[in-house]
Amino acid sequence: MQRTGFARLPLHYGKAPRYLVVRMQKLAKEIVKIIVDERGSDEFLRRVSDPFWFQALGCVLGYDWHSSGITTVVTGILKQAVSPEEHWIAVCGGKGKASRKTPMEIGKIGEHFGFSSNNVEALRYASKMSAKVDNTAVQAGYQLYHHAFFIASDKKWAVVQQGMCAQDRTARRYHWLSDNVNKFVVEPHNAIVGDVKRDTVLNMTSEESEGCRKASVDLSREEPKRFIRIFKSVRPEFQKSLGEWLPRGAGSTWEEYSFDYLSMPRSVNWKTLREVYEFQPSNYEELLGIRGVGPATVRGLALVAEVIYGEKPSWKDPVKYSFAYGGKDGVPYPVDRNAMDESIQILKQAVEDARIGDKEKMRSLRKLTEFIPDNMPTHEAN
Repeated sequence: MQRTGFARLPLHYGKAPRYLVVRMQKLAKEIVKIIVDERGSDEFLRRVSDPFWFQALGCVLGYDWHSSGITTVVTGILKQAVSPEEHWIAVCGGKGKASRKTPMEIGKIGEHFGFSSNNVEALRYASKMSAKVDNTAVQAGYQLYHHAFFIASDKKWAVVQQGMCAQDRTARRYHWLSDNVNKFVVEPHNAIVGDVKRDTVLNMTSEESEGCRKASVDLSREEPKRFIRIFKSVRPEFQKSLGEWLPRGAGSTWEEYSFDYLSMPRSVNWKTLREVYEFQPSNYEELLGIRGVGPATVRGLALVAEVIYGEKPSWKDPVKYSFAYGGKDGVPYPVDRNAMDESIQILKQAVEDARIGDKEKMRSLRKLTEFIPDNMPTHEAN
């Protein structure tokens, strides 16, 4: 098949209509049951963390494949449709205020599955760190507003969470899978999905940032007074932009010239830095996990590590997938037709095997077909 295209994910507001929600819950329950019964809970978690399958699932359930709401609505539907008693899987968290209930919900599910207190705390830690990484260690301008944490009875987990950039009204979705997380701060994502690839993103989870991570930890373990002195010396208040001295031709601007990106945060929480010093973190994961360590602290430490010690962090945007499809021109990611076809076949078989009416099956399969039109409209990559 030569099905290619590039899907944008505009931010949509409002709620899914009730008649659609009821239908989606019914179909989602059947799909999950068939997959878990035939392939096991591990396969379901693997599929949820696959951006192609997740997008196709939203489509087959009847939701718009190009809407930003597919993340919040589909995970919300799964939370209501998936039963720990029937599927041996549970979904915690959600959008906005619901995301803050995740630790409590993990505790309840842990009790239901008979997990030890250590297992519950490990799951809470995974939930916390996955959110902390995407809000703080990867700085692309997206603030998380949705966090869904999937737990299986064998203690394995997956995360589907989404952030929003208010400036350009775009969304970015992050997929995690416990089987693929060796370290929370080193290449931990199963997928990062978005329709905008930024020119400059501080990515402290990149393998390229290893030296910067170590230098940041060393800086955080030193007396805060020394760091404050270094921080202020790097960018004095009177320092001006280099752009003022770059030549300007007719119609040209200084942004057209390429040079190393240096942007110090306006302020750092010095109280938090004092607490970090007293804690004496042994590695970057411990540093990031300390309460109060936010984007400004991470950025300040990274930039001082670069300027003073020459340990550069990665400034490459880690986004790998466009929503639903890869781009026909390979931006941000080439179309993976095999992954797309496999996702479609699994969902198609699950729908055909589901205990639902023929009319519901035909409607769902038609929506799945719309997900992969032969002549899908293309959109220029950003």
